[in-house]
Amino acid sequence: MKAIAAAITVSIALSASLAQNTIGADQKIDFQPVPGFLKLPDGWLLGPCSAVSANRQGEIYLFHRGPHPILCFDSTGKYLRSWGDGVIETAHGLRVDPAQNVWVTDIGSHRVFKFDPHGKLLLALGTGKPGTGTDQFDRPTDVAFGPDGEFYVSDGYGNTRVMKFSPSGAFVKSWGTAGKGRGQFNTPHAILIDASGRVIVADRENDRIQIFDREGTWLETWDGFAPFGMTFDSQGRLFVADGRANKILLLDSSGKAQQSWGQKGTAPGEFDLPHMLGFDAAGNLYVAEVNGKRLQKFAKK
Repeated sequence: MKAIAAAITVSIALSASLAQNTIGADQKIDFQPVPGFLKLPDGWLLGPCSAVSANRQGEIYLFHRGPHPILCFDSTGKYLRSWGDGVIETAHGLRVDPAQNVWVTDIGSHRVFKFDPHGKLLLALGTGKPGTGTDQFDRPTDVAFGPDGEFYVSDGYGNTRVMKFSPSGAFVKSWGTAGKGRGQFNTPHAILIDASGRVIVADRENDRIQIFDREGTWLETWDGFAPFGMTFDSQGRLFVADGRANKILLLDSSGKAQQSWGQKGTAPGEFDLPHMLGFDAAGNLYVAEVNGKRLQKFAKK
């Protein structure tokens, strides 16, 4: 009976923490593509675009696989600054933390880097070589930030685990093995922490999202899509980039798609492998495309 009561409590708490994802039929969200938003310096070209995130000032950070891998633009798309040459090998995930620092995962060097907003290196994790040690990664994919300053890394293409670190970067624990069962992964590709501190993991090749507490205890699984990237909007609603379907999904509190946008293509509003995505404070959506080699902006209507 105690086990049943505990399970009911977890289920109720999870539903409450994600209830804000649910919208009524008369509250549908709509976005308008903004073609030509990004203004690159003359002669610069984007490589495969893997991640995007915005800070509180409305600056947009784009991570791509080419020269000047970390690019920063203002809210109008004007180029501001860039860095990462000679440090980044192969771009993957990028997140801005609550202190406005920029974190990236590099699947080429098997490392996680933390920079200040202007590119000063503050922290580097990993040995530069793939491995399973507590100081190693194997193509890490993403970073998420916990409520007490701790952070989590989805690790990744080579390893099938989530790693938890202290605010200073000391290893705390990890969980996950290869497989399809609860707490197992096949390419943990993106990771978020919700408003209640729960760890949300995009288990990409298993076509599902798994949800855990901060110690790695499994809570719930949502199936039915290929989650490449994930982000919350300012109201805590969960948006997913389904790279196989070439769509952006809005999920409800039970993990079901309430709305979707896009199809495969190159026109504004279409996608060619949407990889990761983010919102700015004004509610505009940004989507980084790997095959499309572009960043699309969608203004909230």
